[in-house]
Amino acid sequence: MHETLLILDFGSQYTQLIARRVREHQVFSRILPYNAPIEEIRAEKPKAIILSGSPANVYGPKAPIPSAEIFSLGIPILGICYGLQLISYYLGGKVHKSHKREYGLAELSIDQSIDIFYKLPKQMICWMSHGDKLDKMPKGFKRMAHTSNAPIAAIANVEKKIYGVQFHPEVVHTPFGAKLIGNFLFRVCRFKGNWTPSSFVHETIDRIQAQTKGQKVVLGLSGGVDSSVAALLIHRAIGKKLTCIFVDNGLLRLNEAKQIKQTFQGRFKLNLKFVDASELFLKRLRGVKDPERKRKIIGRTFIEVFRKEALKLGDVPFLAQGTLYPDVIESVSVHGGPTSTIKSHHNVGGLPKRMKFKLVEPLRDLFKDEVRAVGRTLGLPAEFIDRHPFPGPGLAVRVLGTIHKPGLEMLRLADAIFIEEIRKAGLYNKIWQAFTVLMPIQSVGVMGDERTYENAVALRAVTSLDGMTADWARIPDTVLARVSNRIINEVRGINRVCYDISSKPPATIEWE
Repeated sequence: MHETLLILDFGSQYTQLIARRVREHQVFSRILPYNAPIEEIRAEKPKAIILSGSPANVYGPKAPIPSAEIFSLGIPILGICYGLQLISYYLGGKVHKSHKREYGLAELSIDQSIDIFYKLPKQMICWMSHGDKLDKMPKGFKRMAHTSNAPIAAIANVEKKIYGVQFHPEVVHTPFGAKLIGNFLFRVCRFKGNWTPSSFVHETIDRIQAQTKGQKVVLGLSGGVDSSVAALLIHRAIGKKLTCIFVDNGLLRLNEAKQIKQTFQGRFKLNLKFVDASELFLKRLRGVKDPERKRKIIGRTFIEVFRKEALKLGDVPFLAQGTLYPDVIESVSVHGGPTSTIKSHHNVGGLPKRMKFKLVEPLRDLFKDEVRAVGRTLGLPAEFIDRHPFPGPGLAVRVLGTIHKPGLEMLRLADAIFIEEIRKAGLYNKIWQAFTVLMPIQSVGVMGDERTYENAVALRAVTSLDGMTADWARIPDTVLARVSNRIINEVRGINRVCYDISSKPPATIEWE
């Protein structure tokens, strides 16, 4: 079994970053809210704890305060920013509001080049974000580092293995932050660093087998990376006891249904139930322009079709989902109540209430990049692992206005050309998302000395880290020219191609 590091979240915007930085060292990390009961913390059997930052201050009336018993567990603790102040507050130090706040880059001077600062430069840049400062260290602690504005910027009780830093080592703006975290993990805590995609696969297979106990599982396979990796993991664990249901809603990309059949049914030999419900979806979407109505119709229809097919399987007690760790973190957020257990229609939303399923969520401990790494370990082809995000409603939100078969066919072909050309240019993996939109307008053109009045499409390509913000991709003119030329020449019904140069915000990535 893997070793665990717990991160107590006090509301920092960087908490997920801490978890990711720890995992980059092949150490498993889990986030719990700061007020998690000590029994829950003990149940995780952590080898160490990191206390996150916070927008609060420790002396405020509503300061987030954890159980004092965390300091009696006898395991290493690292406090970051608010975490440092919390350690001092609990153990007898003094924290006050600073006359001069410290935000952004600062030069850190290291006083003790041991433990977490082992082999780090004596002078290093770090990222500060605080308005309070530590004036007096608790008994048994010594100063490890300082800045011009923070006389005590890092502290340590070496005997008890409790450390605190005023700055944020988890952000990229602290260049040696990853090294510092690595020092804490391996020099102080003595982690083995053996949490890998391969070890995750083996552990998860055992867990799935123990949970399902030879009973049947059903999974809604969309072809996206999450459901694909979940399907392969569960298939490894229980074989034909897993049934995957793939619903063709008529809103897929070119040859997508065929590709999914060939990969999962042909190559991986999964028990795949293919349902062509395209006529039903298109019938219910006829004449609908409003994008929110489209989503609701597609969601309800998907649930209806999936439920009908799942019932045909007889007694199936388990539903598998591709829930990821960010969804889990959000559900136990410091800032709000629990989210819905079941996600939107794309992941079989609403079904468990009606059908009394128990959930199998093999990816609930993983971030997206970790899911891709597990997919590679399982042998999932690159075209599935590295595929750009695709909206749950499919092409319904990329055909603006009413949906019709001719428009869908034009869009599929135009989109396939766009993707093919950016792949040829070596740009696909540098772009977060790229797609084509069929606009609800026609424009005048000239083709073969004749006047045309045909459709216009827009190309959309963005760069992003997480999809929360995005900028339009600077695709070379020569590539855009080639895409435009091919679409106009090869796709009947299109005579104009535009390129969207809007960022998010103010625009969104998708048009609807």
